[in-house]
Amino acid sequence: MRTVAVLGSTGSVGASTLEVLRELKGTHRVTALVAHRNAARIVEQAREFRPDLIGLTDFDAARIAGRELAGEPIGVIAGPDAACEVLAETRPQVTVAAIMGAAGLPSALEAVRQGSLLALANKEALVMAGNQLTQRARASGSTIVPVDSEHSAIFQAVQGQPPNSLRKIYLTASGGPFVDLPAGDFAAVTKEQALCHPTWEMGRKITIDSATMMNKALEIIEAHWLFGLAPESIQVLVHRQSIVHSMAEFVDGSILAQMGIPSMTVPVRYALAHPDRAMTSSSYFDLERFSRLSFEAPDTARFPALELGHRVARELGLAGTAMNAANEVAVTHFLAGRAPFDAIPATVRAVLDRLNNIDDPTLEQILAGDAWAREEAERCLSSS
Repeated sequence: MRTVAVLGSTGSVGASTLEVLRELKGTHRVTALVAHRNAARIVEQAREFRPDLIGLTDFDAARIAGRELAGEPIGVIAGPDAACEVLAETRPQVTVAAIMGAAGLPSALEAVRQGSLLALANKEALVMAGNQLTQRARASGSTIVPVDSEHSAIFQAVQGQPPNSLRKIYLTASGGPFVDLPAGDFAAVTKEQALCHPTWEMGRKITIDSATMMNKALEIIEAHWLFGLAPESIQVLVHRQSIVHSMAEFVDGSILAQMGIPSMTVPVRYALAHPDRAMTSSSYFDLERFSRLSFEAPDTARFPALELGHRVARELGLAGTAMNAANEVAVTHFLAGRAPFDAIPATVRAVLDRLNNIDDPTLEQILAGDAWAREEAERCLSSS
C-alpha cells in the first residue's frame, strides 16, 4: 500500500489525481491533501479519502475547514508553509506536486529531500530550480516522474533505453485556440477567447499559457533538466489532434511516440504506479477515430514565447525564474483586463533583457530573483 500526498488537490490536476486514486484505492492510500483556500472542496475530499492531515495556505480557509472537520481524526495545518509542514508530518512515499507556479517550488524541494517519488505536475519548479531539484533527488534517491503529458511521454519512451542514446525530443503542442490567427490580431484577443482551448480542459493560468505557447517555452526548459539535452535538441511541433503527446528520437534514427486520449488521468496513473502500470476502468484509445495525424512547425511570429524558451534554456541561471515570474504577473494582468494578450510575451522579454543573471544561484537567490522579476514585470506593465 503506497502512501500518497496530493498537493494542489482542489485544482484540475489534483482532481484528475483523485479520480485515478479512486481506482487505485486497493494499492494507494491518501495520507495528505493540500490546497490554497478552497475549504469546501478540500473538506469534501477529506471526508471521502480520510487523510491524516490536510493543509490550507489561507488561514481563514483553514479555520473554516477545521470547524467542518471538528471531531474527525483529520488534522488541519494552516499557513504559507502548510504544504512543506504536511509533508514533514506524513512523509508520503509518493508526492503529487500539483501546486501551480512558483508557490509549488518549496514543497517540491521538500518532497525530493525526503526521498519521496515526486509526481511532478508543477513545471515551474524545474524551470526555476532545475539544478537544485535534480541534485536533491540524486542525493536522496528520489525519482522525479513528470506528470506533464509531454514529459511523461518522453519519460515513458526512454525507459530501458541505453544511456546517451537519446538524440532529440519533439514536444507536441495543440497550438491552442490561436494557431491560425494572424499575428496582427493578437492584441485584440479577449479573455473569453483565450480561455477556450480546443482539446484540453485545464485551469485558467495554464490555459492562457497554452494560448500564448508559453507553456511550451517552459516545457523546453523542463525537458532540458529532465533529460539532459541541449536546447537545440528540443523541438516543438504543432499537433492539432493532441493524440501524440511527444516523441523521442534516438541515435539510430528510431522515433518512439507515446499516444493516448488527451486526459491528465493517463500521465497521473503512470506516475502513481511507476515503475508498474495500473489498469484503467476508463475507455481505451480508439486508433480508428484518428486516421490522420498532422505535425507542423509553429509560427514564431504568432508565438514569440517559443524563442524565449530556447533563450532561457541556453542562459539558465536565474533566467528561468525571471521568465516564470514575469509570465505569472502578465497573465494575471491579462485575466484582470489590465493588459492586452500580446503584452504577455512582451513583458517576459523585457524582464529577461533587464536581468543580471547568476550562473548557479542558491535557493535564496532564486527567491530574491523571483521577487525582483515580479516587481520588474509590474513596472513594465504599468508603463506600457
